[in-house]
Amino acid sequence: MTLQQISIFMENKPGMLCEITKFIASKNVNMRALAVADTEKFGIVRIIVDDPTLVNEMLTKEGYATTLTKVLAIEIPDEPGKFSAILEKLAKADINIEYSYAFTSKESKAVTILRVDDVDKAESIIK
Repeated sequence: MTLQQISIFMENKPGMLCEITKFIASKNVNMRALAVADTEKFGIVRIIVDDPTLVNEMLTKEGYATTLTKVLAIEIPDEPGKFSAILEKLAKADINIEYSYAFTSKESKAVTILRVDDVDKAESIIK
């Protein structure tokens, strides 16, 4: 399924991630997934939330630099080789994966978030 992900550009210093997550929690919004990519001075926090449009607007009003990005969320049985099989299909279709992060659910499924160069094509291949 496709989802909207919020990317937040932040300074890489103590307390910044806490500040962002506390702000989101203060608005009674639930985060579903989070990934952080960093460099020495700056980072990008990528989050999946219940209401991405609202949260993106709120963060922007607070002065954060954000973007909304369409990503693919794939539910995969939590078994060896299942993720590789999906990646192989995407590779054969010449779909580039820009980045990925994952988490597991209580139902013994892995959920992987993929940022790909053609979300609609990737979603149709995986179905």
